[in-house]
Amino acid sequence: MSRSGGQGDAASGRALSGQGEPAGAGTLLDTLRVAVVMLDTSGRVLLWSPLAEEVLGWAGEHIVGRRVAGLFGAPADAPGGTPEAGLAEAILGELLRGGRWDGILSLRHRDGHTVHVETRASLLVDGDGRPFVLASMVETSRLRTLEQDLAALDSLFDSSPLGVAIFDRDLRYVRLNEALAVMNGMPSADHIGRTVDDILAPDLAGTITELQRRVLATGEPVIDMVAAARTGDEYRSVSYHRLVDRSGNVLGVSATVMDVTERVHAAERAERARGRLALLNDVGSRIAGLLDVRRGAQALAESLVPAFCDYSAVILHSDMADGGELPTSPYGDGTVMRQFGIGENPSLPDSGRMRGRGRPIGFDRRSVFGTVLVTGHARLIGREEMRDLTFPGDPYVEAALALGVTSMVVVPVRATGVALGLLLISRTAARDPFDEDDLALAGELADRAGAALDNARLYVREREGALMLQRSLLPNSVPSPPGVAVAFRYVPGSSAAEVGGDWFDVIPLAGGRVAFVVGDVMGHGLGAAATMGRLRTAVRSLAGLDMPPEELLRRVNELGDDLAQSQDEGWMATAVYVVYDPSTRRCVISQAGHLPPVLVEHQDDPEACRARVLDLPPGVPLGVGGFPFETTELDVPDGSVLVLYTDGLVEARGQDIGVGIDRLREIMCHRVVSLEDACDQLLATMQPGSEPDDVALLIARLGGLPAGSTAEWTFPAEAGVVRLARRRVRDTLEEWRLTSLTDVTVLLVSELVTNSLRYAHGPIGVRMVRGSSLLVEVSDPLPDPPRERIAGDEDEGGRGLQLVARTSRRWGTRHGPQGKTVWFELALP
Repeated sequence: MSRSGGQGDAASGRALSGQGEPAGAGTLLDTLRVAVVMLDTSGRVLLWSPLAEEVLGWAGEHIVGRRVAGLFGAPADAPGGTPEAGLAEAILGELLRGGRWDGILSLRHRDGHTVHVETRASLLVDGDGRPFVLASMVETSRLRTLEQDLAALDSLFDSSPLGVAIFDRDLRYVRLNEALAVMNGMPSADHIGRTVDDILAPDLAGTITELQRRVLATGEPVIDMVAAARTGDEYRSVSYHRLVDRSGNVLGVSATVMDVTERVHAAERAERARGRLALLNDVGSRIAGLLDVRRGAQALAESLVPAFCDYSAVILHSDMADGGELPTSPYGDGTVMRQFGIGENPSLPDSGRMRGRGRPIGFDRRSVFGTVLVTGHARLIGREEMRDLTFPGDPYVEAALALGVTSMVVVPVRATGVALGLLLISRTAARDPFDEDDLALAGELADRAGAALDNARLYVREREGALMLQRSLLPNSVPSPPGVAVAFRYVPGSSAAEVGGDWFDVIPLAGGRVAFVVGDVMGHGLGAAATMGRLRTAVRSLAGLDMPPEELLRRVNELGDDLAQSQDEGWMATAVYVVYDPSTRRCVISQAGHLPPVLVEHQDDPEACRARVLDLPPGVPLGVGGFPFETTELDVPDGSVLVLYTDGLVEARGQDIGVGIDRLREIMCHRVVSLEDACDQLLATMQPGSEPDDVALLIARLGGLPAGSTAEWTFPAEAGVVRLARRRVRDTLEEWRLTSLTDVTVLLVSELVTNSLRYAHGPIGVRMVRGSSLLVEVSDPLPDPPRERIAGDEDEGGRGLQLVARTSRRWGTRHGPQGKTVWFELALP
């Protein structure tokens, strides 16, 4: 017992730890460093533990057997100046009297500094009946640190607004604070020794237990997992960590629980707000570009289901769809409303009885529809109010009730303060009924839709006006000169595109010839249509002067400022101008930046049919200027088909224009029964799904005149030519059985040949053509055209042209490559 040293101390340590080996270095005892000292009743040291040596620096061999009075100073709470020996005696005396002493001592370290230790000393008796003192000492600094940690833990449990709990290895509650007990709705004491399966709802408890087991097994924490509370309308954020002591032994898990109900509700509100904004943006983007009231109303109705409602309908004033004026008279029983858009949730029962796009919708002035239209205030109605929606017994309302509609919002669709109609949205019992927030959102949707639908109405009105103007400027019918058959089509662009400036014309010319023209004014709208009308008038007027195609295009190009919508904007157009002479089967063609014509030969024989794109100088568009136009002449086989068209026929988005032209060539050789059928077939091949531009299409079958329908001669400019010309003309008319025209024809030919003989020095040509009228031409090398003058009463000449002008149906002159030609027409009997 009097011996000291590490062995005895180690044995004591093993006995205190209750284990067969020293405690691990990371235990709480290692942190506190509890030193053990054994003294006899006189104050002599009997045992000095290694931890005492660590705390005070004195080795056991230096201190065992000596009195400790020299090590002890005054107690930390005793009056100063107490002698060391007296202190030791006082402590021993109290131990002998009471058997126990507690206090804080200031001990001297071997290196001279003072060490404050909290001491617990007890008077014990060994087996031989001899008394001894056993003292335990802990440095106050280490003890205070532990006490502060424990106090902080207690404070966390007692004062934290968060729920805090500790579970053992069996996941039973070991400790929890009052905040968690309140959240769970059960006193703290009722939690101890129980698991979450005994406290929480079964579905939530199963999830939490699984999390606890995973954290306990893996050590991976769970942070901020949100779960619904027992009440269902509250939410908790739970975090779990595994508890491990300083030796690495698993003690259990800790839990931190936070009430995040407000956070979840705020997130839900934010998500609803984002959803509303997304819906507004989606609706706005889907209807903003639709310049058609019917399509816009349908797009609005479809965009609301199923994101916002189960059924939707857009009901507008009947005049809206056709670009009519905004309603001016108050809505009443006789107001005609139509359902232009309807949407339905595809997962719900069929709503056939509510369908019917364009169906009329009736209502009483005092109904929900009537009051919303008149007051402009939206209504939120439940199932019990739905029979007041329109009028008693309305099948529309009965269908809604049969479909299980339980909540409905009726919102006015307005523009510039005027009600255009109603937006009707409905929900069934499977969804939450509409609330005030939904009512506000429906109002915003209706306002956006109202502006878009009013823009579409205005566009429809302008477009219809432009189409009316354009149709009035295009020919309703075209002439069919002998030897030529014509078919044509004009198709305005879709409702999403403005009216364009495409045009065509067929112009009869002198000598039985005919001019074909197709053009396209750049741009859209009323301006393009007006420019097209002026351009067509200019071409038709210049064609009457019988000038060559390149000259005609040059003259039109020079009229640029007069043809433009305004001096500042300028203008541009493409055109192709073709002159065909049935008597010679010759085409003269000039282009101004237009797509080349297609010539189809041997169309009646599919094996030999050939559709080719004419290789012509393209020229520059009209309105550009600075470049000459060129003319190409070609002979065409009898029965060939000439196709003139604008780009709307062959152009498709994302496709080369050559593909469309090849498609046109294929159709013209393999699928055509007649020219009219060819027009229909070509229009039917326009690419579906695209937004087609205007289309002008002109197809002409180019034939010759019937055999024996022409006669022509060339006479020398010498005496007797007039008599010879009269005889040939008379014989020809007799052969054609037109003897009733002999006298007048012979008279007029005599006058014109006489003029040529008098003023020209060269051969004189006479040509007669029998077609829808009798055409007679007299040509000579003199380039100057004859001038009509008024002859006096005593003048012997000067009446020839007057006679031609007054006797014939029409007459004129034209320049040729080698002179001029004077022609006249006489009506057939």
